[in-house]
This record gives sequence, structure tokens and C-alpha cells, in this order.
Amino acid sequence: MNAIRRRFRPEQIRELVLILVIVLLILFFATQINGYLSGRTFNRVSTSIAIIAVVAVGQTLVVLARNIDLSVGSIVGFTAYFVGTLLSRHNEIPAVGIVLIAIGLGAVMGSINGVIVAYGRVPAIITTLGTLAIYRSLLVELSGAKTVLTSTMPKWMQDLPQVNVFSIGGLDVRLIVMLAIAVVILFQLVLTYLQFGRRLYAIGSNPDAAKVAGFPAQRIVLLSYVLCGGLAGLAGFMYLTRFGTITVVAGQGIELQSVAAVVVGGVSTMGGIGTVVGAFLGAILIGLLEQSLIRWPLISPFWIQFLQGLLILLAVAVDFGIMNRLRRLWARSELQVETREEASHVA
Repeated sequence: MNAIRRRFRPEQIRELVLILVIVLLILFFATQINGYLSGRTFNRVSTSIAIIAVVAVGQTLVVLARNIDLSVGSIVGFTAYFVGTLLSRHNEIPAVGIVLIAIGLGAVMGSINGVIVAYGRVPAIITTLGTLAIYRSLLVELSGAKTVLTSTMPKWMQDLPQVNVFSIGGLDVRLIVMLAIAVVILFQLVLTYLQFGRRLYAIGSNPDAAKVAGFPAQRIVLLSYVLCGGLAGLAGFMYLTRFGTITVVAGQGIELQSVAAVVVGGVSTMGGIGTVVGAFLGAILIGLLEQSLIRWPLISPFWIQFLQGLLILLAVAVDFGIMNRLRRLWARSELQVETREEASHVA
């Protein structure tokens, strides 16, 4: 019984509730939208979730260290346009090469955020709000109001959105969806088992104690921003894959979606608490709502951002109100169990 109690943490309650809410939403929209439970809907929703999820994973790394990155939408748009333009002019570039270029470019843009926040000690929200505008302005200047067209891409890029890894009961799982799942699994393992992950949690939980312990806090914060930027760059490639046609507004709104996914998924804005799996479930909820509300005739699409903002507020309220109380009760229960075990050993 004690082993079960130790494994069942308060954060898992949040994740189980999210899974229940996602199932209930699917059942609700299935009664409201004709043909909702179809392969076409699954493909539309899953590919949208994949992009949000990859950005949310990067955002999780940053938020765990008590920071935030509001520039991710601009990084997604910039990298999508840059690699799209590069690929349209040089069709011979292989897929692996263009993916690495997208990740590298995103990592460089993320490192700029990291240096300013970690070493310049400028608040993260101010830094990334500024780079959000700077990166978007660079995109507008770079594009010259021109659009990257699918027709200029090599054949492998035009075919990539339709590539399936496998099918389940008529539902096709696209390659970019599997790529997002691989990213989620990889970074969940990183946070769980690698020293970087443990230090990230320590810095977010108690920055002063982490400093006293000798953790290289500045370097870890910088690395979190580099990884966040690199994942946003990867999401830029996925965005290009999904839409093909890229304009200067590419990626707008993804910053809000990623923050909503992370917060709704149980990653605390105070740092040190949360999982990549939770952020992934938050991304599923955000993507599901977005794609479903677009097709629901009873509500205007303009309400989508309103609901995303409302979800953020509700998630923060739940975290401070209910989840903090559950964490205290769980910690108290753990202490009582350990005390009884020590007493039994002494006896």
C-alpha cells in the first residue's frame, strides 16, 4: 500500500483528469458535428496537436526553471519561412539536412533569449516579448511580402504530409505525429533520468538552494532556452510540412497555445513542478478544442483565443487552490509513512 501511495503523486491526478476531460470533449463534439468521428477529423486534429506539442515540450523546459518564452511563435514562423525559401531555391537539399537547419536556426534564436535572461538577468517575460516582436519583424523584412508556395518545393516535401507510419482501424497516424510523440518520450526521459532534468527541477523549486548547492544555474537556464528554440525550429519545419504555403503570419498564436498547453498540463508557473507528459496532454486538449470549435457552427472562431485564455486562468487557479493543497497533504502523508517505517525499524 505504501508503495502505491509513493508512486501516485498529485500531478498524476491532474493528468488523469485531463484524460477524462479530453474523452468527454470528443464525445460532446461527436454529438454536435456531423462526421466528427472520422479519419479526416483525426488527421486534422492530430497534425495540429503535433506542432503545439513539440513547442510545448520546449516551453516546459523553460517554465520548469521559473521562466517563459513568448517568442516561440515567431521562431516557428521565421524558421518555417526560412527553410521553406531555402528549400524552394535548392530542391536538392535532403530532408535530414533541412530538418537540422531548422533546429539549428531555432536553437540560435533561443540562445539569444537564454543569454539575455540567464546572464543579462533581464526578466524572461520582457526579454521574450521583445524578441517576439524582433523575430517577427525580421520575418516581414526577409519575406518582402512574398509567399512560399508548395508548388516550388521538391516532391518529397509535397508528399511528406501524406506519409503514414501506420493505421489503426482506418485512422492514419502521420509521420509528423509520430515525430511529436518521439520528442515527448525523449524529453520525458531526459527530465526523469538525466542530471540536466534533475537540476532543472531543483533550480525551479528553490533557486537559492540550487545556487548554494553549486548548480550552474545560468548555464542550465541558457540550455533550456537553446532547447526550447531548437524545438520551436523543429516545429517550424513541421509547420512547413503541414501547410506548405507560408506567409509572414506563420506561427502567430502558437506562443499562447504552448503556454496554455503547459499550464493546463500541470507545469507550475512557479517552477519545479510538472512533466512533459502533462504538457502533451495539455497540447491535446488545446489542439482538440481549436480544431473542433472551428467546425462547430454554434460558436464563432473568434472565441477560440478567449477559451484558451480562460483555460490558462482556470489552470493557474486550480494549481494554486487545489493542487497545492493536494501536494501538502501528499507530503504530510509521505512524512508520516517514513516516520512509521523508521519507528518499526528501531523497534
